[in-house]
Amino acid sequence: MDIALAVIGGTGVYRLAALEDVQTRHFDTPYGAPSGPLRIGRLGGAQVAFLARHGEGHALPPHRVNYRANLHALQQAGGRRVLALNTVGGITEGYGPRVLACPDQIIDYTWGRESTYWDGEGEALHVDFGQPYSPALRTRVLAAAQAAGVAVVDGGCYGATQGPRLETNAEIARLRRDGCDLVGMTGMPEAGLARELGLDYACLAIVANWAAGCGDATEEITLAEVLDNVAAASAGLADLVAELARNG
Repeated sequence: MDIALAVIGGTGVYRLAALEDVQTRHFDTPYGAPSGPLRIGRLGGAQVAFLARHGEGHALPPHRVNYRANLHALQQAGGRRVLALNTVGGITEGYGPRVLACPDQIIDYTWGRESTYWDGEGEALHVDFGQPYSPALRTRVLAAAQAAGVAVVDGGCYGATQGPRLETNAEIARLRRDGCDLVGMTGMPEAGLARELGLDYACLAIVANWAAGCGDATEEITLAEVLDNVAAASAGLADLVAELARNG
């Protein structure tokens, strides 16, 4: 199957409502079951595959997502370019709630996750990861955003934490000192695994709230607030994805 674009949806993005002629496909992988079925349909005149990272009912917390199976299933379906939608917290100025950002760097603070396809046999997979997001696909994402009239911040560093709890003020202060602009729980090992499979991979980060101690984050972060901000930030997402699938 010729898949123009594969999309992985994060918290608050459990489907692509604009997909037409949707087919549901289930995949078995050598790494177990993915988070759910692939929904494959047409968007922008092109074939697009969608997978909800946490499951369509958000049953999987970040540390229990089978990232290896998810990416392998997308590759099995014919996906070669992956746009990851990641719901995140904002740390630095310019990355506040309801912002969309296309980061160009990532720092991995996760632990204990299956982070490689190497199974101990053969040559270890020492992939080049200096630029963790595919530069060419990032350029196409930004061009698609401009064509669709969707504001996207170009660049930034994503700090991937373990979760599922949110971070302490001190932890976010550390991430800020390390140079992180955004914080989320699903950026790794997903990006590294995509590189091992040879997939083009880029992230579109949806800022749902200020991270602890940042911006005007003086009150407890609620799920309702997060989902409201994700919905607002995602208003132009279908147009952006359609433009990327059609011309990317």
